[in-house]
Amino acid sequence: MSARPSGRDLHRAALAALPVPEWGAYLDAHSGLPGPRGNLELLDVVAELAPAESLRGWAADADEYRATVGAAGLGRLVADRDVGDLATLRTLAADDRWRVREGVAMALQRLGDADLTRLHAVTDDWSVGAPLVQRAAAAGECEPRLLRAPGAAAHAVALLDRITGSLLGRPDRRASDVRTLRQALGYCWSVAVAADPAGGFPALEAWASSTDDDVRWVVRENLRKARLARADAAATARLSALLG
Repeated sequence: MSARPSGRDLHRAALAALPVPEWGAYLDAHSGLPGPRGNLELLDVVAELAPAESLRGWAADADEYRATVGAAGLGRLVADRDVGDLATLRTLAADDRWRVREGVAMALQRLGDADLTRLHAVTDDWSVGAPLVQRAAAAGECEPRLLRAPGAAAHAVALLDRITGSLLGRPDRRASDVRTLRQALGYCWSVAVAADPAGGFPALEAWASSTDDDVRWVVRENLRKARLARADAAATARLSALLG
């Protein structure tokens, strides 16, 4: 008995039967929006297969799903060393639409799959950008599959350390973009620390000793993630004790 084709396989076959100019209509019909979840399987297939000009056009589209697909697909073009597409991604990192911002994080992860050294160069640059650009750098790099490479988790910990430090002294803590960055730090640390407990826990413990309310909130949120206790239960207990 043959295996049932996956959703990705079905979308791949459907797109192969259509001329590229009709792919946009296919995206519209199968986006899953409006609804609680966009169609990520379709997004992944199109980001992999669509021609560069289609991706660039969708990235500039007013439709949220098309723009998200376009943003995610730009990661493939950036991996091919297109500087213009990297600049577009940085702009989209601060888009008002949260799904588009997620598409940027996916694009960075796609870049990391192809060229981890290049991803690290991009995230280092973005780590000193505007809050939503920093958020994209953190979310793009803190993907478990990317942190398995030698040195990758240590780089992620250093990146998060730098971005967390940027919260200190900000006069605009209540601004929506800063709050979005803080929320990302509230889970990204646990991903990076779980991938590098030896280097990650001491860095997070240093922040647990901070008197800054936002920084302590970031540590507390990461303590809610079960992956920390699985990585090192004793170190997680120390963190909890430092927060009182």
